Amino acid sequence: MKPIALSGHTRSLTQVKYNLEGDLLFTASKDATPSVWWSHNGERVGSFDGHNGAVWCIDPRYDSSILLSGSADNSCKLWDVKTGAEMVSIDTKSAVRTCGWSYSGEQFFYSTDKAMGHPCELYVYTLADVKSEGGKADPILVLDGHLSKITSAIWGPLDETIITGHENGDMVKWDAKTGDELRRIKQHRQNINDLQYNKDMSCIISASKDNSSILFDVETLEVLKMYKTERPINSAAISPIRDHVLIGGGQDAMSVTTTSAKVGKFDAIFWHMIFEEKIGSVKGHFGPINTLAFAPDGKGYASGGEDGYIRLHKFDPSYFEFEFES
Repeated sequence: MKPIALSGHTRSLTQVKYNLEGDLLFTASKDATPSVWWSHNGERVGSFDGHNGAVWCIDPRYDSSILLSGSADNSCKLWDVKTGAEMVSIDTKSAVRTCGWSYSGEQFFYSTDKAMGHPCELYVYTLADVKSEGGKADPILVLDGHLSKITSAIWGPLDETIITGHENGDMVKWDAKTGDELRRIKQHRQNINDLQYNKDMSCIISASKDNSSILFDVETLEVLKMYKTERPINSAAISPIRDHVLIGGGQDAMSVTTTSAKVGKFDAIFWHMIFEEKIGSVKGHFGPINTLAFAPDGKGYASGGEDGYIRLHKFDPSYFEFEFES
């Protein structure tokens, strides 16, 4: 595989996300400027200027019309994807760590950090309210009282629940209408850096700093499979067409300068989802991999690293011919 290396960000990547069709790739980084690229050739379409701090999270709406972004400048913004113009900016009390559109695209949430004397809270808004009242709209739900900071979060199926991953390793399922806690489990020992679905939203995979990635059943949060490595895991993704899991991470960014790339373990690793065995790895980044995303058609993936590069990988024919033999 010869990847396309995209150099458009000046600081480390925090999140990469494909739109539903897979023709656009949205990227966020600590340089305060989210960008959008054509996924087939890596050409930059444009960027969204307006944040004044590291952008921790992004999420495009299902129809690719609006981009949601959360930043360390204490704001959550909605952008018009066609023009790159800022539509609405919601001021928050502390940095926005996670954000996400509901499946219907009618609601969205964002969560704030526990900082400057403010608790960690998660706010849910409806798009109609925010469009009519701008940044002054009232949230329809506030989830507070979190003992530990939310480090990753996604909507549950049918917009009925919200699943959050926490700094202390907890994973919590909330009722998206009442705010009640439905289930809490603790399978990880350290913070959960990433949560991603499989294609039909029946499974969810977590990536944790405790060197493990776990596949859960979405309804019960029961552990289905576990993938243990010898490195902190920053991101994990599930292939939409094969029984493959992709895991990326590496030695902590603070220690990177003291070790070589071989020791730091900065390669992306493919695991067999069912048999929990490694089936391959892809090198390339000069630092930890911070974020991963499979293309919706399953024919490639994108990775974003601490080195500020996005790498677009298209699978060779040999990948699709590969058969796993236990």
